Amino acid sequence: MSFSHQFATTPTGHLMLGGCDALTLARKYGTPLIVYDVDQLEAAVSQFTQTLAASGLTSAVCYASKAFSCIAIYQLMARLGCHVDVVSGGELYTALQAHFPPERICFHGNNKTKAELEFAITKHVGTIVIDNFHEINLLKQVLTNQNATVNVMLRVTPGVQAHTHRYITTGQTDSKFGFDLASGQATTALQWILACPRMNFIGVHAHIGSQIFVPDGFITEINRLCTLIAQWARNFAVIPAVLDIGGGFGIQYTNDEHPVPVKTILQTITTTVKQSFKQAHLPLPALWVEPGRAIVGPAGTTLYTVGSEKHLPGRLPYVAVDGGMGDNIRPALYDAHYTALNAACPTAPAINRIRLVGKYCESGDVLVDDLRIAPLSAGDIVAIPVTGAYGYSMASNYNRNCRPAVVFAQRGHSQLVIRRESYSQLVINDLPYEGSN
Repeated sequence: MSFSHQFATTPTGHLMLGGCDALTLARKYGTPLIVYDVDQLEAAVSQFTQTLAASGLTSAVCYASKAFSCIAIYQLMARLGCHVDVVSGGELYTALQAHFPPERICFHGNNKTKAELEFAITKHVGTIVIDNFHEINLLKQVLTNQNATVNVMLRVTPGVQAHTHRYITTGQTDSKFGFDLASGQATTALQWILACPRMNFIGVHAHIGSQIFVPDGFITEINRLCTLIAQWARNFAVIPAVLDIGGGFGIQYTNDEHPVPVKTILQTITTTVKQSFKQAHLPLPALWVEPGRAIVGPAGTTLYTVGSEKHLPGRLPYVAVDGGMGDNIRPALYDAHYTALNAACPTAPAINRIRLVGKYCESGDVLVDDLRIAPLSAGDIVAIPVTGAYGYSMASNYNRNCRPAVVFAQRGHSQLVIRRESYSQLVINDLPYEGSN
């Protein structure tokens, strides 16, 4: 399927995002600009919730907010009935500033600090996902000091190798995340937790990676976790109420990628859970999933303004835009691929072949290395679709550039949800050097 078929256009042929003319949005808010189609966000969440509900399993959709975190997205997820997972004190603070219900927050992370755990317990976060033995001791201290209790899940590393980039695999045995299953670490961790009356053990969690296109890894993950839970039931008379299989559902960035539809993968997951737990003579758990990219990725489009060009004999011409690796590090970080469109004529024949690059002082600042696109000139607006995940959340001030603005668009209306940074904000934490005298 051609990517151009997924986009609506205005009567004048311009790219339309959330019912708004992309060129109008660029003029109104400036560029670089990340635009989220709110209807698309809502539809993505609905696909998860409805498919899980149809399975008959008790379930929860936990939005993995590391994909994109701001007050507005937490407000939307709260309204849609989601849980959220956070991986830092900053994400937790942002969710609470959005008045997200703390009981529906899961706190992840492989190196939570004592201060972060104290903050989470003080704010009555619903679940702490414990990642290592150090954290068990740290959390025990915090709970004792605050005379508190908390629900906990154990993050298990199930030894499943997801077919994705090595930087975004997380379920293999050699991983910085979670308790290893094969060596018995997970069972030892369970014993530590059961010995602490302030920790209410509610579930087991695993995450096998990101950009997963087929369900095979999930099937193996579920079967291994079910086997582990059956062992715990026999040896400790403990059966966790929640099975959290993580996220990692793949999305299509370019025409060359063909992930299995999320609905199909979810149906395979729910069928596997029911079959595995029935065969093990275990009660069905509540199934939690943690989509992040699959919700926000396709809904986001980044708009840039074209600037300079460079032409070399026998080489692809360089066409530079006013953003780049500072607002989308993924191509430089792990060779992620995107496509791009001329926002003034997104369905026009792609007769030009260029290398689309950013403005940052790095040769690796390449957004699309080999792009076929309609002709571009300085001042034109380029749109890169499917940039809603890990663009803004990984954005930086490299070269002292300001991070972009973010807009939510829905049915012809747009709203600024993150202001563009200003130069004065870049130096707000800088202090003058007063010398050694």
